[in-house]
Amino acid sequence: MLNLSGHMILTRLATRVVLLLAIVATISCDRITKHVALSTLAGEPRQSFLADTLRLEYAENAGAFLSLGAEWPVRTRIAVFGIGNAVLLCALVAVAIGRRWPRPALLGVAVFTAGGASNLLDRILYGNVIDFMNVGIGPLRTGIFNVADMAVMLGATIVLWASYRFDRHTI
Repeated sequence: MLNLSGHMILTRLATRVVLLLAIVATISCDRITKHVALSTLAGEPRQSFLADTLRLEYAENAGAFLSLGAEWPVRTRIAVFGIGNAVLLCALVAVAIGRRWPRPALLGVAVFTAGGASNLLDRILYGNVIDFMNVGIGPLRTGIFNVADMAVMLGATIVLWASYRFDRHTI
């Protein structure tokens, strides 16, 4: 029979396992899909699916969201998108742990951080981020993105949802 202390330890352990699995699954899915995009889409014409709602095309993004900063000098991009990104991801994790955010918010931070870290890995390995998906209807379309970008958006959405769902003083 577990006492309250033993239950709390198991709960903390289970939370950490879930967060670790979310991080590993997010990074793995992003790395695998980017590898597939590189090996099957690079140098090939755009592919269209579902009446052109989904487009797959290989793109390398030297900038951030919607290629913001892609034309900046290389050193500036490294400082902002490499070093700055790493510092911000570490700071986010430190704040979430230090302020003891609720589990859903921690899950959001884990998914957000995993997506950001996987894109950061692209910048380290290739000097840019591999993108390959575009969705939309007619002229109303997204920019080209990847699984890590979806993870960043999902993680941010979970954190925002948790900030309204739970005590605002804990987030």
